[in-house]
Amino acid sequence: MSSAPGVRHQRASFRLHVILAAAARAAGAPVEVIEAINVVLPSGLVVPDLVITDAGATAEDTVSVDADAVQLGVELVSPGNKTMDRKVKPLLYAEAAIPHFWSLDFEPAPRLIVSELQGGRYVETVTALAGTTTRINAPFSVDIDPAGLARQ
Repeated sequence: MSSAPGVRHQRASFRLHVILAAAARAAGAPVEVIEAINVVLPSGLVVPDLVITDAGATAEDTVSVDADAVQLGVELVSPGNKTMDRKVKPLLYAEAAIPHFWSLDFEPAPRLIVSELQGGRYVETVTALAGTTTRINAPFSVDIDPAGLARQ
């Protein structure tokens, strides 16, 4: 059993959830933003920090969603899971053909790395740096300053 994420991680996850849900509503996107749900991949089960799923995938009270319903997987890089969050999980998500992957890293300053699936692997398309509001266009438009995600 692993311990629960720290306060900074929880704070950032919640704030990113709120931002993504508001942007999805504004875009009229038929999706749902969910934190820490089981995602069934061809290679097994993972628990991303956040996912955006097709709205129909969560119609019932379920404990997992299939990878084919996930549009975006988000990992908040934890000090004890850096390799898993930065390297292993993105490979698993790419293998499952999840179209978008975001990684929020806190050190040395908050930054959000946005990637899209191209040719079976993720390619960085945007890096949002702390102190700058950055427009991200997929899976829908959203403006984010990573500095505001983890600040008290």
